[in-house]
Amino acid sequence: MAQSNNISAAQISADYERRRREAQEAAEREGVANAAEVAEDEPQEERVETAAQKKKRKRQQEQALAKIKKSKGKKGKKNEVGEPDSDDDAAWDMYTKKTPLPGQLENCELCDKRFTVTPYSKTGPDGGLLCTKCSKEQEAARKKDAKPKKQAVSRDKRRHTQSNLLDGIVSDGAKSLEQLCIEKVADNIRDVEEFGDLPKSLLNRLSQLLSKRRVITSRTLDLFLRPDYDTIDIYDCGKLEVDDYIKMFAVVPKAQNVNLRNAGQFKDEVIDYIVERHVPLRNLQLEAANLVSNAVWAKLFSHCGQRLEYLKLTWLDYSMDDDTFDHLISGCPNLKRLKIKKCFRLSDQALSAISSLHNLEHLSLRFPAPTTSPALRDLIASIGANLRTLSLESFEEADDEVLSTIHHTCTQLTKLRFCENDLCTDAGFVSLFHNWQSPPLSFIDFSSNRSIDYTQPDGPEEDPTGLASAGFETLMAHSGSRLEHLEIASCRHIDYAAFARVFDGKKEYPLLREVNISFLTKIDTTIAAGIFRSCPAMKKVTAFGCFNISDVAVPKGVALIGVPNAQDSIVQEGEMEMDWMP
Repeated sequence: MAQSNNISAAQISADYERRRREAQEAAEREGVANAAEVAEDEPQEERVETAAQKKKRKRQQEQALAKIKKSKGKKGKKNEVGEPDSDDDAAWDMYTKKTPLPGQLENCELCDKRFTVTPYSKTGPDGGLLCTKCSKEQEAARKKDAKPKKQAVSRDKRRHTQSNLLDGIVSDGAKSLEQLCIEKVADNIRDVEEFGDLPKSLLNRLSQLLSKRRVITSRTLDLFLRPDYDTIDIYDCGKLEVDDYIKMFAVVPKAQNVNLRNAGQFKDEVIDYIVERHVPLRNLQLEAANLVSNAVWAKLFSHCGQRLEYLKLTWLDYSMDDDTFDHLISGCPNLKRLKIKKCFRLSDQALSAISSLHNLEHLSLRFPAPTTSPALRDLIASIGANLRTLSLESFEEADDEVLSTIHHTCTQLTKLRFCENDLCTDAGFVSLFHNWQSPPLSFIDFSSNRSIDYTQPDGPEEDPTGLASAGFETLMAHSGSRLEHLEIASCRHIDYAAFARVFDGKKEYPLLREVNISFLTKIDTTIAAGIFRSCPAMKKVTAFGCFNISDVAVPKGVALIGVPNAQDSIVQEGEMEMDWMP
């Protein structure tokens, strides 16, 4: 036992190396002796290689070289450009030293330090292996030299951002804490039991967001109903049934402001409940309530009409004919705001009925059925003096006389929409704004006032149809100082020179925030840049179909929407700081 304790590890290692070396030398001596014996026994004639054997050996070598080249190609190894294949390199690869296996010892290519090879050992510049220290240094140098990668933006986030911009929501910087909280609540709406004492503005925004996601159901509807509320705003009622509508007015018996969109299941039973419970309605907006009969409409207006101040009815394709509309007008004499759009059974008789509403301040009409210009003129002449906003969409028979009536009667307007017409002329628009006693307008929408004769794309030269150059310049001269929103999409008879004079970068329109110039193909990059310089408050420019706009410098905080570029998104949000001084 004592003797074994005196044997050192160094002695054991030295004995092992000595025995291994002696065994290797003995094997080499035995191999040499065997080779000499074979050489002595081999006949002289057999040592001489015949020509056929030499040819066969070369052919086998060539086949081996070709096989090596083919295997190298499969591994993705490519020669440098212009460097021919080398048979010597391929042959040399047959005898090159194989990469040491994990667990074996190897010298580091850079520092020549002896280390144990692992599966994670890195390769050096010349193909050798590196020790742990050199591997870390090489990796650090590679990361330092590499360019930082741009953070990838998910497709859903990019689509959401562009959707917001198309909706007119232009965000500069991080979202507010309020917006983040609203989105978090919407994401987890199935786990929310009640909203608590949220203000009306936040409730309205939550309703809009949840309606956009189409998650308003009978359960989520309860979150928006409380007995102390007086407002019900649901922007998508597509998943609600008759009992849900009755529940609204049962839980909120003092509802004064009701806004229900896509209300396909709003039926006679709901109106009967409203009338029986004497719900104090003051503002009522209904969309697509097509299952209400004409008799029940008349019942609603006769019992609740005296209190109504705001009424909006849209997309009624079966109910609400002219006779029922007469009941509406006679039962609601105190209306101040009336919006009737896409009610397919209304005609000139309905226009004549509206003429008796002398308390109206806001009127918005869009009748799919044909109407006549005299009926529209009589309506404007009767109530135009008291109007603050006027919207007339798709009245195809309206002519310059209608514009003249607006000029002489409507002297208190702040908003004017007159679009989708091909009878009014540029001279009519000039006379509308020339010496008009009305103050400058803040909102103008003259979209699609143009000739529809496609044999003359530029319209008549002598008397242009629709809003053309002279009318546009007169419009901007009258209202440019107070104008905030301008829509002139598809008014294609405005020439390039008129745009250049209006948006020359020297004239300034300090309040103009939104412009829609879609399908005005004459507008190019120069005009677009002029718009940015002439409108320092600009936030949104919609330019679908303006193919001559390219590579325009978009100012910071401005959304340019619709300019087609193969490589870019449909929305370009500006990041460029601009000096607004001309």
